[in-house]
Parts: sequence; structure tokens; C-alpha cells
Amino acid sequence: MKTRVLIVEDHPMTLVGLKMLLTKNEGITVVGEASNGLEAVHQAEQTQPEVILMDIGLPEMDGVEATQKIKAAHPGVRIIMLTSKDNERDVFAALSAGADAYCMKGISVEALTSAIEAVKEGTAWLDPAVARMVLGRFQGATPLQEALPSGKAPDDLALQDCPLTAREMEVLRLIVDGLSNPEIAERLTITKATAKAHVHSILQKLCVDDRTQAAVLAMRQGYV
Repeated sequence: MKTRVLIVEDHPMTLVGLKMLLTKNEGITVVGEASNGLEAVHQAEQTQPEVILMDIGLPEMDGVEATQKIKAAHPGVRIIMLTSKDNERDVFAALSAGADAYCMKGISVEALTSAIEAVKEGTAWLDPAVARMVLGRFQGATPLQEALPSGKAPDDLALQDCPLTAREMEVLRLIVDGLSNPEIAERLTITKATAKAHVHSILQKLCVDDRTQAAVLAMRQGYV
């Protein structure tokens, strides 16, 4: 089954370029396009996409508000926010609105395809530069192991105070590094299904909703 994608972009040339690139992918079908936030909300209702590529800076209604409205009406739709800027305010506004991924417009075709595949699978995806920004916000926090008795290795402390198994800790470190489920499977020589199961278990044990929150928590608490 091809992934149904809606493109929301107010710059005509960028819209044409994205559409041309995506239609070359045999696993993707572009089901609609919109040039402003209001139209995006309408098109999401009419075309029933699985994934939406959403420009953050749109006329009439910006991408953040459009994302909020679409997510409220269609929680299962995955939204990838596209922007030419990586300022912190826009990043956190987009993530707070429910965006499943945040990509810079200079992203490669391969990376954009990976992002589409990841969010369709239910995985959060961040451009590496944006991921560093998100995690960097919490790097000033005191790591958990610094507040605990000395004489133990950092890994021992993390395993003792984090409810994850040794394998799940390995997976969590790879999540922080930005690896997708297939990449985790390849790195650890396990099946994709096993990698997905580990990620699901990690999210449940850490009481978080997605991989981004898990990565932030891991950094903030000093698990990795």
C-alpha cells in the first residue's frame, strides 16, 4: 500500500519540487496539496492522508495552528513540519502542537523519505540539527548519577535507577542518537519487530508518549 501524503506549502516552486520528488517514490502517492493553513485543514478532511508535509509559515493560518486543528479532528494523521529556520520557539511550538517530525527544508530526499516512513510507523523523527537543539535544552541539568553515591559505574547507576533492561538501555541510547527502528535493528542485529517491541516497552516504562520525549527524559535524568 502506498503512503498517502498531503503537501502544504505556500511557495509555488517549493510545492512543485516536493511533489515531483515524492511522486518518483513508488511507495508514496500525493493525494492533495494546499497553500495555506485553512486549506490544509479542509484538504485533510477531504483527502484523508496518512502523512502531511506542513510548512510552518503559512498565510491565513500558520502551520502550528493548522496542525493543532488537524490533530484534534484526525489524531491518526502524522504531520511532518517543514521550515527553513531552526529557531527554538518554532521547534517547540510545532512539537507542542502535535507534529510528529520537524525537518529543515534543505533535507535530502532520502532523509525526507525516512521521516515519512518513520512517522507512518508511529515513530517521532527530528532533523539532527533540531534533535541537538531539543536535547541541548536539558544538558545543563544535573545528571542523576552525580547525585548518587560514588563507587559505581555510570551504567550500573543508570540500570539501577531506571526501570529498563540492559537491552532496552542500549536501544534508548540509539534513540537518543536519532536512529530509526530499522537502523536500531541493524545496529543490534535483531529483527525490526523486536526493535519496535523494545521501543514500545521503553515508552511504556518511562511513561512517555513518543521517542522524542524518551530521548529528552534520558538526557535530563542522566540515563545516557
